[in-house]
Amino acid sequence: MSIEAELREEFDRWERREYAVINVLPYLLLAASTVVTLLQRIWGAQMHLPAVLGLTLATTIWVVWFHTRPQWHQDGPLMGLYYAGLMVLGGSLVALAPWYGIFTFVGYVHAFLLLRGRWRYVGVAATSMVQAVSYVGGLDRIRADGWWEWVVVALVTMVLAGAFFHFADMGHQRNHQQQRALVELHEANVKLEEAMAENAGLHAQLLVQAREAGVLDERQRMAREIHDTLAQGLAGIITQLQAAEQSPDEPAVSRRHVTNAINLARESLTEARRTVHAVGPAMLAEARLPDAIGDVTRRWSEAHHIDAMLTTTGDPRPMHADVEVTLLRAAQEALTNVAKHAKASRVGLTLSYMEDLVTLDVRDDGVGFEPDARRVNGSTTGGFGLAGMRQRVQRLAGRLDIESEPGGGTAISATVPAIPAGARS
Repeated sequence: MSIEAELREEFDRWERREYAVINVLPYLLLAASTVVTLLQRIWGAQMHLPAVLGLTLATTIWVVWFHTRPQWHQDGPLMGLYYAGLMVLGGSLVALAPWYGIFTFVGYVHAFLLLRGRWRYVGVAATSMVQAVSYVGGLDRIRADGWWEWVVVALVTMVLAGAFFHFADMGHQRNHQQQRALVELHEANVKLEEAMAENAGLHAQLLVQAREAGVLDERQRMAREIHDTLAQGLAGIITQLQAAEQSPDEPAVSRRHVTNAINLARESLTEARRTVHAVGPAMLAEARLPDAIGDVTRRWSEAHHIDAMLTTTGDPRPMHADVEVTLLRAAQEALTNVAKHAKASRVGLTLSYMEDLVTLDVRDDGVGFEPDARRVNGSTTGGFGLAGMRQRVQRLAGRLDIESEPGGGTAISATVPAIPAGARS
C-alpha cells in the first residue's frame, strides 16, 4: 500500500471514530445529567421533577429528529433553528436543575459542527451563558444578588471557549487542507498511471512498427540473397543445359556442360540450405544460446581450419527470442566476415550475461581494416554486412561497437538489453 493510501485510510479511520463519538455524545451527556439530577432529588434537593423529565424527553426528541436527517446538516438556516431550539431546551433544563449543565456542553460541539462562520462564536457565547448558570448554582443563586458572579463566569467561559474554538478551527482547516492535498495527490497519481499506461501503449505500437520494419528489411535481404545466389545459380544451370542441348553431336562438350550444371545445382543447393539456416535458426529451438553459438563456432572452425573458441561469463539464462536470434545472427555474420576478409589464425568469442545487458564480443587477429574509411562499393556478397548487423542490434535498443585497425585485428561488440524469456516485447 502506498503512503498516500495509508494516510487517507488513517484520516478516514479517525473521522469515523470522531463522528461515532459525536453522534452518541448528546445522549450520553443527557443521560448523565438526568441520573445526577435524579440522585439529587433522592438526596433531598427541591425541583419540579415532572417538568424536568418532560423537558428531557422533548430535548431527546429534538436531538434525534435532527440527527437522523444528515441531509439537513448542510442547510445553514435549518441548523440555526435546530441550535436555537437546543439552547432554549438546554437553558430551560439548567434553570430547573443546574446539573443539566453537563448536557449543555454539547452546545460547543454542535456549534462547531453545524454552524458556519461567525455564527459559531454566537453559539459559543450562548452556550457559555447557559453553562455559567450551572456553574454558579442555578437561577436561585443569580436572583440572590449573584448576578455579577454569573456575568464574570460567563465572560471568562466565553473567552476560554472562544480561544479554544479558534485553535480548533485552525486545526480543522489544516486537516481539511491535508485531506485536499491527499485528494490532489491521488488525482495526480491516477493521471500519472494513465500517462504511463498510454506510454506503454505507444511503446507497444513502436515495437510493432519496429517489428514490421524488421520483417520488411528481412524480406529485402532475402530477396537480395536469393537473387545473388539461387537465381544466378538457376540461370547458370539453364545456360549450361541449353548449351548441352545444342551440342548433340559432341558428347564431350555436352558432358562438360552437364557436369557444370550439376556443380551449379550442388552449389545452389548448398546456398539454399545456408539461406534457410540463416532465416530460421532452428538450433535455438533445441539448445540454449551459449550452446547454439558454441555449435556455430565449432562447425565454422572445422570448415575454415581456424582456431575459434567461445567463452561464456555471468549467469546464462533464457532470453527473449528476439535477443537470442540477434546475438546468434551477430555471431554468424561476424564469423562469416572473418572467413571472407580477416585472414585470421585465431578467433575468440565471449558471451557475457549481466544484470541488464547481454554482450557478444568477437575478436580476431586478422589483417583488420579502417572502420571509418568510405567505401566506393557496398557489399556484393548478399550477406547482412556490418550495416545489417547494426540494424538488428539497434532494433532492440542495443549498440554495436567496432574496433579495428590495419594489421591490428578486429573486435566487434554487440550489446542488447537482457529481456527475459516470456517477456512481452
